[in-house]
Amino acid sequence: MFEPRLALASLSGEADSEWAKNGAEWAGAAFLGGICLDEPTREAAREMVADRDRSEFLPDDPVAFVDGELAALSGVDVRPGINVRSTTPGPVREVAAVAADHGAIVEINAHCRQEELCAAGAGETLLREPDRLEPLVRAAAESGADVSVKLRTELDGVDLGDVARRVEAAGADALHVDAMDSEARVADLADATDLFLIANNGVRGRESVREYLNYGADAVSVGRPSDDPAVLERVADAVDEWFAERGVSAEAPR
Repeated sequence: MFEPRLALASLSGEADSEWAKNGAEWAGAAFLGGICLDEPTREAAREMVADRDRSEFLPDDPVAFVDGELAALSGVDVRPGINVRSTTPGPVREVAAVAADHGAIVEINAHCRQEELCAAGAGETLLREPDRLEPLVRAAAESGADVSVKLRTELDGVDLGDVARRVEAAGADALHVDAMDSEARVADLADATDLFLIANNGVRGRESVREYLNYGADAVSVGRPSDDPAVLERVADAVDEWFAERGVSAEAPR
């Protein structure tokens, strides 16, 4: 899906093409966004900006914005992805077609836990209602783009193995797993599906990289410190070391 097996994880209002360019020396992929696509999610983002002074991407035309940001990464040695929030398949299908034209990954956000987005029916609520998540994945996959689903592992009452199998059947290619305080859940997901697994949360260096890869992750991603070259270099070196010990290049398919 990408190489080397280090990704930059999306940061609301911050993860744009310039951010991706700055991390491209170390990363194989960079997930821009998240971008709210339909009116319920865009209204939720406007509320978060107004009420909590959050940073959010709120372009007048989300599709044109995505097209421009992906075009800005043409010729940059990093595979772009675009993290999107939506409650309806139509806008996802439209953005996925643009992503496919750029060779980019579409990442369906089933991860955000902000109250406003959850009230709109987006983010982590989709993990509790996979019947609504599946059409979003299917819409993206039918457009010809590679599809990732970003999710979190610490939700009570959610059968993540079932969610993973359902999104895989709907056409997903990858899971981007935020394993906050539940790192071993990566192993459960590795056993549940054949999806490419990107492990996220607390990835800072050798110890965290080895833990996630030993649990069965295919790659790791860096979130908040993704603008810190020292962290990215440490993580990139640790990824290379882990694969080299197994006689496998971090840039070769597993």
